[in-house]
Amino acid sequence: MVVLAVIIGLIFWVTSDDSGKNTANSTDLSGTPSYALPSAYSDPSASASGVPGVSGGSSGGGGGNAAAPGESPAPGEPGIPGGTPAGETPQPVPASGLCPDQNISVVLYTDKPAYVEGEQPIFTIAVTNAGLSECTRDVGKAMQSVTVLNLAGDRRIWASGDCAPVEGVNNQLLKPGQQVKDTIDWSGTTSTPGCETVRQPVAPGAYQAVARIGEKASAPITFNVNRPAAQ
Repeated sequence: MVVLAVIIGLIFWVTSDDSGKNTANSTDLSGTPSYALPSAYSDPSASASGVPGVSGGSSGGGGGNAAAPGESPAPGEPGIPGGTPAGETPQPVPASGLCPDQNISVVLYTDKPAYVEGEQPIFTIAVTNAGLSECTRDVGKAMQSVTVLNLAGDRRIWASGDCAPVEGVNNQLLKPGQQVKDTIDWSGTTSTPGCETVRQPVAPGAYQAVARIGEKASAPITFNVNRPAAQ
């Protein structure tokens, strides 16, 4: 009986010791810091990169390359001025003193932008010394011409020298920037070189006209011929 009691006591002692160890181990695991798993959906208020303090992605809408702090932005390409005509470079006045074509400007304009059938347009030719030195130019009637074309510019309607050629010389000494003007009237009818066809009133529509002083031509201008207003 004594031996049996000793054996039972030993079993009880061993069992109690294992229970204490398990309790201690359980306490140690509960003290280990826990780590939360990331959510499957990002918080809209969080940064796009998911790392605090670091903004995610590149901001859009910035034009070109931004300059680094402390640096000046790189200069852009210089703009090309618009509306500047190429023109011709003025030439030195020859020993004859006559103005070369490159040194004069010829401009044509009408007394109004539109006419009624039967009216007679008045064309004004303005000749200007566009060079740097004075020179002489014949601006007489024999050197003047005005040609009227259809709006497309591919059909000749009338020319001032067709039926009424004019002779005469008018040499003008023009200082730089000086301008002279003269006028040419048009009857509003068609014509052909040598006035060999019957002249007809032009039809209502849009037309263009070009002036010349010798071989120097103006830029084309446009004008309209309209039907009379209904009574």
